[in-house]
Amino acid sequence: MIQNLFATLNSFASKYLFWVDRPTITKIDIAEIIIISFLIYNILVWFKQTRAWNLLKGIIVVVVFVLIAAMFQMNTILWLAGKTINVAVIAIIIVFQPELRRALEQLGQKKFFTSVFSFDSQKGQERFSERVTNEIVKATYEMAKVKTGALIVIEQDVSLGEYERTGIALDSLISSQLLINIFEHNTPLHDGAILVRGDRIVAATCYLPLSDNMELSKELGTRHRAAVGISEVCDALTIVVSEETGNVSLAIGGELFRNVDAEYLKGKLNYIRKGAIDVARFRIWKRRMKHAKENDEASGK
Repeated sequence: MIQNLFATLNSFASKYLFWVDRPTITKIDIAEIIIISFLIYNILVWFKQTRAWNLLKGIIVVVVFVLIAAMFQMNTILWLAGKTINVAVIAIIIVFQPELRRALEQLGQKKFFTSVFSFDSQKGQERFSERVTNEIVKATYEMAKVKTGALIVIEQDVSLGEYERTGIALDSLISSQLLINIFEHNTPLHDGAILVRGDRIVAATCYLPLSDNMELSKELGTRHRAAVGISEVCDALTIVVSEETGNVSLAIGGELFRNVDAEYLKGKLNYIRKGAIDVARFRIWKRRMKHAKENDEASGK
């Protein structure tokens, strides 16, 4: 079918566009155009979703200014631009360093990569048991009732060993009583986050990187910013219990989903038991749950 399409296009061009000096376009050329277009589109989408978007707009303004200078033969400005271009390239790399690092980390987390190069010997096995799901949900909402702040990070594909070393090693089986006791006020382990790997709590009082996302609500405190921060550098799912309001939120893929209920949290934990979940699936799941809840309320009326 594709060959027939190419033949038809060539016949049309030969018959009606013979006067046009057109280059020879092969299938390889078309494939390259598609690949380059895909890459450029994804790079622009990445820029749009990060602080780099404003930096990119600033660079575009400078480039336009230099082009105007070239049009009007402003030799002094062009000389300065030529002398600073090498320094500017290095400066751009330094300025974009956090975004570039995050982009490479996200590229390494893509499913098309892990599906081709499988490094996980436990693929196909559940990450943790259903009992763990129930215990985490129970502890989370027990703490929410009495407004006990909590920060629970659940490891997925990306190892959290770097952050595990910042805390105190526990290696304890998960139970709701243990979780509640860890985050109880004025206890030695209540400050910081706990890391969950499989059926065990591997460490407590762990320090997490704070997000510098300026779009986060100003009413959110350090605990929520830490949850978003860790989700920006890995694929972990983080549960946050607010000490001020008692609301439960989830962070994944650099986004914070606020005020989730027990049914929603349990559904998410059961979902990731059998494999990693990305933020796109997370949004879809949230919309489905919201629509189902609205339908139930409408039918109840």
